[in-house]
Amino acid sequence: MTEPYTVIRSSRRTLALEVRADGTLVVRAPRRMPEREIARFVEAKTAWIASARARQARRAEAQAAQPDTDPDTLRARAEAELPPRLAAWAARMGLEPASLRITSAEKRLGSCSADGHICLSYNLLRWPDAVVEYVIVHELAHMRHHDHSAAFYAEIERWLPDYRDALATLRGR
Repeated sequence: MTEPYTVIRSSRRTLALEVRADGTLVVRAPRRMPEREIARFVEAKTAWIASARARQARRAEAQAAQPDTDPDTLRARAEAELPPRLAAWAARMGLEPASLRITSAEKRLGSCSADGHICLSYNLLRWPDAVVEYVIVHELAHMRHHDHSAAFYAEIERWLPDYRDALATLRGR
């Protein structure tokens, strides 16, 4: 018996699976792909689906460990706490970000534009401090390396030798 799932069809060429935070399964498929091929694909990926659901559950546990705060309170906290933390890391790393913007993004906790504008989500404060530090250093490292190359991760490791623990928490491992 196949797993229950929702199909989203588009002009894509390949099949893709997504396990959402609530555990529901979404299959993205080409418009004309037969339903039986989609069902075979889902059946072949049962181990991956179980693993993805376990990761989602671990991620939910990590987030639940942080106090649940309403968005307005969280934004106020972020506006008070994140700028000095970013400034401290930037000074330590010898960098000068062009600006910092606090956003409400739920999945993208941070970003850095090519010209050094950094965005951090107030939802970052729902994570443990080690994750907050990792995201800040990660975005600052993009000011030197505009990719996710080995040199980029070496830059992160230079400042946070145990960054892999925070990354594993973020990824729900």
